Amino acid sequence: MFDLMQSILLIFIEMMCCKIFYETFGEVRYKGWINTIQFILLLSCICFLSYEFSEHFVIRQLIGIWMFSVFMLWHVRISLKKSFVLAILFDALLLAMDSLVFLIMGWLSLDVNISDQQQKIASVLAYLLVKVILFFLILVIRKQFAKKSMEKMLDTEWLRFLFFPIFTIAAISAMLSVCEYVQTVEQANLLAVIAFGMVGMNIVVFYLINDIMEREMKMHENKVFQIQAKNQLEMYRSISENFDKQKRKTHEYKNQISCIESLLDKKQYSKLEEYVKTIYGSLNNEPDAVNTNNVIINAILNTKYQEADAKGIVFAFRVNDLSELKIKDEDVVTILANLLNNAIEACETCEDKKIIKLKFVKEEDMIIIAVKNTFNYDVVYENGEIKSTKTSSVEEHGVGIKNVLKIIEKYGGAYVIEDKNKEFLFSIIIPA
Repeated sequence: MFDLMQSILLIFIEMMCCKIFYETFGEVRYKGWINTIQFILLLSCICFLSYEFSEHFVIRQLIGIWMFSVFMLWHVRISLKKSFVLAILFDALLLAMDSLVFLIMGWLSLDVNISDQQQKIASVLAYLLVKVILFFLILVIRKQFAKKSMEKMLDTEWLRFLFFPIFTIAAISAMLSVCEYVQTVEQANLLAVIAFGMVGMNIVVFYLINDIMEREMKMHENKVFQIQAKNQLEMYRSISENFDKQKRKTHEYKNQISCIESLLDKKQYSKLEEYVKTIYGSLNNEPDAVNTNNVIINAILNTKYQEADAKGIVFAFRVNDLSELKIKDEDVVTILANLLNNAIEACETCEDKKIIKLKFVKEEDMIIIAVKNTFNYDVVYENGEIKSTKTSSVEEHGVGIKNVLKIIEKYGGAYVIEDKNKEFLFSIIIPA
């Protein structure tokens, strides 16, 4: 009975490795009880296959590849062709691990004095050792190819996590080296239970860390959404305010025309001249300094222009007709709001030159967005990429910049970042 349990547990570990291997290359289709049913069915089928076709190697391997392909196609969102290729690759890994077991057992069999009991526990420990090595290799593959969760771990965190499988490999290797001293069945069973327990702990720790990383990713996505919503709400509120101002201007304009007509009728030309000069002066102070024929862009640029002007920042524009811009409004808000917020905050720290230069033009088949601003502190980089241009709330501002980069990638664009002579440049080119 104990031998049967050992065999089932070894197959269970293989199936867990298969599951992790496939989840590296595709998104899980279902969560919860369906996922559990899938795994139990796969485990049952492989156990049955191993028992019924134990003496038919080729048939067992072919049916096993077919089972991996079908069940994992049901488990993750991948194509049938990709599932079949991954099944072949995983089966090749299993064969390589089995070959390693034979090598280990061949090395142990050199000791002619080893008993049947010692040979048996050595076989179990050898199989467990190669399963942990298989688990370790799949973790390395996941680190290199995974699109989510594990790829978010820092290298230092990743190395700490790999301590568990490496320690297990070392521990089981040590057990193998002393298995010749095992004298009783109880001692052999104890070693097997400890070894299986250590392997199980590796799987538990993996899923524990994976769940934590997925939770952090969801929190990060929620934070990104909140920042985007905040920027969009700010811009749309500005649009609403500008619309209200425009309605008031229209009403005032009618009153001004009526006043001018009245002064003309009364032939009070000196008062008329004075009144017109007053109106002209107020028009020069109007906040709508930019007109790109795009309501959203106008609202953003005029709002940021007023904000910069109030803080003593020189804001220079170069824009053209953006009425047929194909970038979505929410993406325009994200790009401009983040870049201009960063630029204004950077200029606030400057003691003398406070200058922002913006270029937003559509030229032939390209859209060019460039923001250059002065600053007086170091730009923060991480892993060769810009993290923030600010010293406060670095995490939030880093998220803002990542949002911009994500949108650039979405539209197939490119970007250039430069900081020299106390001027920071973020330039974007997007196909029109």
